[in-house]
Amino acid sequence: MKSDTAVSLLSALAHPTRLAIFRLLVTRGEAGSPVGDILDALAVPPATLSFHLKELSHAGLLHARQESRFIFYSANYALMNELMGFLTENCCEGVSCELSAPTCCPSDVKV
Repeated sequence: MKSDTAVSLLSALAHPTRLAIFRLLVTRGEAGSPVGDILDALAVPPATLSFHLKELSHAGLLHARQESRFIFYSANYALMNELMGFLTENCCEGVSCELSAPTCCPSDVKV
């Protein structure tokens, strides 16, 4: 990952509401959540949520899919893992180290 890409992703997350949305969706797994559930969980106005979902989607951090009349959002785990890898590639003084997934995440999702 290039530094410019990492800065763009971190910028997208550098707002309390966007960070809360992303963290919520990470806990929801691959299935994600419909917009209504995100609204209920975070208690933000619909227009505000819409703006922040658009920003996170534009950055590539979220996937959106339509099911019937509902839009579901889910975290882009591949991009999240790539960002985490970029942030930690020089950790541990060059000795290989691996982050472990929290128990809340699907087993095939790295963090």
